[in-house]
Amino acid sequence: MNTLLETAAAQPLLRQEYASYTAADQHVWQLLFDRQMELLPGRAADTFLEGVHRVGFTREAIPDFREVNPRLLAITGWELVVVPGIVDDTVFFGLLAERRFPATTWLRTLAQLDYLEEPDMFHDVFGHVPLLTNPGFAAFLQELGAAAVRHSQEPGALEMFTRLYWFTAEFGLIQQPEGLRIYGAGLLSSHGEVKFSLGEQPTRLPFSLQGVLDTPFEKDKFQDLYFGLDNMQQLPESLTALGEMIEMK
Repeated sequence: MNTLLETAAAQPLLRQEYASYTAADQHVWQLLFDRQMELLPGRAADTFLEGVHRVGFTREAIPDFREVNPRLLAITGWELVVVPGIVDDTVFFGLLAERRFPATTWLRTLAQLDYLEEPDMFHDVFGHVPLLTNPGFAAFLQELGAAAVRHSQEPGALEMFTRLYWFTAEFGLIQQPEGLRIYGAGLLSSHGEVKFSLGEQPTRLPFSLQGVLDTPFEKDKFQDLYFGLDNMQQLPESLTALGEMIEMK
């Protein structure tokens, strides 16, 4: 077994302790859900908004992974696995390769609505899961993880795959007939950066693999630069090109 897959498989099995969520937690979920769902129509990619309903997310309750996973498995073969927080890139890509998306279960407080030092469940679940109901995007993420696993011993390869993930799955934009829309989870779960990313201040460029690979990123601030896809097919195409680029080194 590849080292990355061995590392992912060795992770301790954690559970979402749903009964431990308090009334305050449920209230925070409602606030976050309501304000994003008010903001995102006309800004989020259609496939994301469709995915919110497809996976059964509502304002009424924090998603229960015991209910989410059977739906996801039936649609695209993915499932959520509980992690204590940010995981190492080797673990992360190994999980993606197995169609297992790592998600934390802690939720921000009222005092943290607009600033977090690391992603919480609202980012991991509300931001990422709806796109996992899109077969093409779900396949891309699995293939991204598998490619990172295959090339994990190549110098600099994991950083390349991390940048591709960052500027697509986390902060990607896509053209629709009505205009530019958001599909990246880091944007979709951020009230402030939704508006910022589509506003006048940041730079937005047509997606290119080389542009992504040449662009460093910071995790604790709004991005200065976003890349917009013409269509989702560019994602698997970029992955193929990246694999060929690494093999030619």
